[in-house]
Amino acid sequence: MQVRGGVRGAAGFGGCLSAHGWCAAVVAVAVGMPLVTAAHAPAAVRYRVIRTIPVGSGPDAVAVDPAARTVYVANQDSAAVSVIDAATGAVTGTIPVGSGPDAVAVDPAARTVYVANELDDTVSVIDAATGAVTGTIPVGSGPDALAVDPAARTVYVANELDGTVSVIDAATGTVTRTIPVGSHPDAVAVDPTTRTVYVANYGDGTDNTVSVIDAATGTVTRIIWVGYGPDGVAVNPTARTIYVANSSSGTVSVIDAATGTVTRTIPVGGGPEAVAVDPAARTIYVADSPAATVSVLDAATGTVTATLPVGSWPDGVAVDPGTRTAYVANLFGDSVSVISRCMC
Repeated sequence: MQVRGGVRGAAGFGGCLSAHGWCAAVVAVAVGMPLVTAAHAPAAVRYRVIRTIPVGSGPDAVAVDPAARTVYVANQDSAAVSVIDAATGAVTGTIPVGSGPDAVAVDPAARTVYVANELDDTVSVIDAATGAVTGTIPVGSGPDALAVDPAARTVYVANELDGTVSVIDAATGTVTRTIPVGSHPDAVAVDPTTRTVYVANYGDGTDNTVSVIDAATGTVTRIIWVGYGPDGVAVNPTARTIYVANSSSGTVSVIDAATGTVTRTIPVGGGPEAVAVDPAARTIYVADSPAATVSVLDAATGTVTATLPVGSWPDGVAVDPGTRTAYVANLFGDSVSVISRCMC
């Protein structure tokens, strides 16, 4: 029974002053219900797509600089990075990079953007202040993902075709290590608090693992089995939790970073290929590529709380924790969907 707003025709209370909430109060007391008026109803967390931004051709990855309120999108087919003003949603620049840019990451403190160019085996280095490419770094074969540890001034590049991770010293722009991992590493994430790197090995249908790397020594310290086709990985440093999007099994594996065990497997939309975390909100965003949706997960309960239609084939997702906003790169839609979280 809903007791909000006006109530008319309730037995014995036909002439009450419903516009002022008095009738609702009387009916609630009469039937033994807790009193909930419109003014005192608890706010619910809601998610909605508030904007769709056209970008370049084949946007495959997205990254956010929260301090600068800027979003960077790697456009695979147009070999360029789109720069978006997060406040207005306007594309303020387009930066040519290498061939087949497939991943992008930001070092906010250094105001530097890194782009993995899959087809020419390089990483482009962009000065965020000027938009100029200041360097091009050769890495392994088929660089498909990258992540930055700002405190250590280190960049980690997952090379899909040779099964390695290239470690770049950001200060010198040189590769200092090459670390063998699993088959077809397709995603990488860093926990800067423990200096640990997590690599999702998509494999050929037989690998399905996450390699755990000690950044201090450059050694693989653990291999964790997850779902089929791990294609995305994200870290919540606060909760010491890792999330892995398994594209072939349609699930997200939740890993306890302390023990290296999978504590939960969450079904999501079909073919999840990317995942991002809002640590403060305990919220996980999963890009369900074939379904053209984003699944929103409650990290505390492990449940899907919302499923949002976005553009065609969402292939990358990133979160601005300051504004509680998620950005989704739609590979076949040539667009970025902007998702807002509100208490309303």
